[in-house]
Amino acid sequence: MNAQSAYAELVRRTREAAVVLSCAELLGWDELTYMPPGGIENRGNQMAFLAGLHHERSTDPRIGELLEELEHSPLIADRESPAAVNVRELRRTYSRQARLPRPLVEELARVTSVAQQEWETAKEDDSFSRAQPWLERIVSLKRDEADCLGHQGVAYDALLDEYEPGMTSGELSRLFDALRSDLMPLLQRIVGSGRRPHAAILRRDFPIDRQHVFAETLASTLGFDFHRGRLDTTSHPFFSTVGPGDCRITTRYRHNQFSEAFFATLHEVGHALYEQGLDPEHYGTPMGESSSLGIHESQSRLWENNVGRSRAFWEHFLPQAQQVFHEALHGVTLDEFYHAVNHVEPSLNRVRADQVTYDLHVIVRFEIEQALISGDLPVADIPAVWNEKYQHYLGITPASDGEGCLQDSHWAAGMFGYFSGYTLGNVFAAQLFAAATRELGDL
Repeated sequence: MNAQSAYAELVRRTREAAVVLSCAELLGWDELTYMPPGGIENRGNQMAFLAGLHHERSTDPRIGELLEELEHSPLIADRESPAAVNVRELRRTYSRQARLPRPLVEELARVTSVAQQEWETAKEDDSFSRAQPWLERIVSLKRDEADCLGHQGVAYDALLDEYEPGMTSGELSRLFDALRSDLMPLLQRIVGSGRRPHAAILRRDFPIDRQHVFAETLASTLGFDFHRGRLDTTSHPFFSTVGPGDCRITTRYRHNQFSEAFFATLHEVGHALYEQGLDPEHYGTPMGESSSLGIHESQSRLWENNVGRSRAFWEHFLPQAQQVFHEALHGVTLDEFYHAVNHVEPSLNRVRADQVTYDLHVIVRFEIEQALISGDLPVADIPAVWNEKYQHYLGITPASDGEGCLQDSHWAAGMFGYFSGYTLGNVFAAQLFAAATRELGDL
């Protein structure tokens, strides 16, 4: 077989596996938006079946043979060509996935599918004990996964590599140390300054039906294509790409909190613009995917913060917001609103955190999940350790597990190694925005 034929077969097989993954993506979206609670057991079985099928397709020995043939062909001489990129990245993912036994892959899919629903109930009931057995099972499975993947003595690094290829916990620790040494003193100076914006203007009554309309207007204005996507409501905002032409984002609304839905929508639109900007001709191959979680998060954080909290942005959007929410925002000046959306104050919730404190929230999660995977922290001790770290880094303590360690669903979804992507996204976004400013002028 010549190289062109081998490459064509490799792409075909990869795209077939991608279709299986897209079916799982659609079921996952449905589970977190519209699925009735009674369907969770069957959904877990569905997700396990699709995970096993995808694993079978993506680890077929034939793929290894094709990669071996292509890696010694002139087709990939240009390392930046689509063929070279695809072969290189497919070798990486093939090598990772081939180390994982299918029963483990299926069990992780089944357990995390059910666990996410149990986690939501535990959060509503403020009952960590309800989530604990599921999290214990997931932590055990993730340790098994790390051991199967292989590592240099730090199991967590094997999981981190899934989201940020080549990154290690040691490198992240150095980054977090640098951020922490600057952010904590900065936070103390801001809190001690005595200057307080009128943040209460964001906590007036904002009717949810109008928020929904405004969120759709926001998404459309920024370029989100509703012909190739949709916006729905969920308990924890996320984006989901089912395939070319089908990118779905979600948000959540609170009638007395303008920032909740607005910035959550802005964040997810950033993800969606990246996904809708990918070349559909490369769908199902690495050339048609994001390069890393941190880069993906850089797009959401750039739109959410670098753009969405800028004065120029609100010069445009505040008049529109005042038309939609006339009673709540009547008489509010641009200065008042601009300072309110940039208010800095220690808080308990990561999603609603300001730019100064946000990475401190991530550090808490990074330190806890490392300890969970290494075995240094029993799952039962998460609430106590969480509260201690919040007191240490932010000077506040959650009054309940619902507003503390149960606020994020990532661990229930088995996403250990994910949280650091938010901080990497902040760092990348700052560099991208600075570069754009140098090239384009004052943005």
